[in-house]
Amino acid sequence: MKVHWNRREWLGVGSLSLLSTWAARNGLGAHTTFTANGLGQAERTAVKRAILVWLDGGPTHLEMWDPKPEAPSEIRGPFGPVATNVNGIHVGEHLSRVAQQMDRWCLLRSLTSPLGEHNFGTHYLMTGYRPTPALEYPALGSVASHLRAQGDLPGHVAVPNFRVGGSRFSGRGYLPVSAAPFAIGGDPARPDFRVEDLTVGQVATLRRLERRQRYLEAIGESDSALDQAFRLVLSEEVRNAFDLAQEPADVRARYGPRTVGQSCLLARRLIERGVSFVTVNDPGWDTHDQAVTRLRDGYTGAQVPVGKIPSLDLALSALVDDLIERDLWESTLVIVMGEFGRTPKLNTSGGRDHWPRCFSAALSGAGVRGGQVIGTSDARGESPRDQPITPADLAFSIFQTLGIDPTQSLRTDDGRPIAISREGRWIEGLT
Repeated sequence: MKVHWNRREWLGVGSLSLLSTWAARNGLGAHTTFTANGLGQAERTAVKRAILVWLDGGPTHLEMWDPKPEAPSEIRGPFGPVATNVNGIHVGEHLSRVAQQMDRWCLLRSLTSPLGEHNFGTHYLMTGYRPTPALEYPALGSVASHLRAQGDLPGHVAVPNFRVGGSRFSGRGYLPVSAAPFAIGGDPARPDFRVEDLTVGQVATLRRLERRQRYLEAIGESDSALDQAFRLVLSEEVRNAFDLAQEPADVRARYGPRTVGQSCLLARRLIERGVSFVTVNDPGWDTHDQAVTRLRDGYTGAQVPVGKIPSLDLALSALVDDLIERDLWESTLVIVMGEFGRTPKLNTSGGRDHWPRCFSAALSGAGVRGGQVIGTSDARGESPRDQPITPADLAFSIFQTLGIDPTQSLRTDDGRPIAISREGRWIEGLT
């Protein structure tokens, strides 16, 4: 006899379809060794993991990674450049902290795509495949999660959510539900932050869960989804991984008070504890208007800039420093990108519109050679001048950097083999 339960009713933890995904895997946890502070040393060096800081909406390359100070004012925009700690490399002035880490960063300034719509561009950048109505391809993190054994924690976590590119993209594509990104739901910057799908609502709910677990044991039956969900709800390691209150106040302050900063801190905690891939989703980069307020100030009349770029600068600089201090940087790939760039010319509303023909991304860690720029754009930031890099090339190179063979095939639910990367090529000089 097989016993079936209404899991949402007895767990009281939100969308249990996400919780029970890991129970579908075989042999979970066999390769994850925990210490009091997370991964054992052997695991730190043997497996490469990734944090994708996704700038949803399409970040401007001209105000960030590829400034054009010699261009006319309508091209160069309202901000100037700042020198980095690598001779000859400049970035936007509001990335001043990252600028002093440039020896740890690799800038890609010649990304190019034909897709300037949010959903299409997101699918292409996050999968390496152009979208097609016939099949949704899996996101980078879902592929990595699918191919690697996990412990009680999910393999691909989205902080705070996976509502990217217009929210039509599921992330798991043709892979089983076990590969879906686990969206934590709550905002890590809020004082009442909690992970929605891992919270038992009431003591009575937990008692019912325990009674049903004992009942299954008594009749000699088992339910793997029930077993795994039970461990997830009760696991001290899971609770600790998501508990930002355990971080010292000075560490939290280094990342900044905004959601992107606290999300990056949570990403570090998860990577440290064995999660394969964390997607930090930072919305608000679709800056068609009011670029100065939105990108620099954060709000009208701000005395200290708290807009998108300064907040990101705090988050990224703290993340890289933290990974280095914890001996995680060599085994963790940090990826910063969005679905496209912005138009070379400012519009009449003081912003920039969608521009996929040329844009930028930044990478750090996991053996990527820092202190360099790969590819250049023309004088207006309008087109690649040399070494054009497609989203397929970027995905191919990310997988290979993580130790995943991008030429291998995965299978759809009907058994059809699909290559992880079909059109991508290695980005020369990346490592």
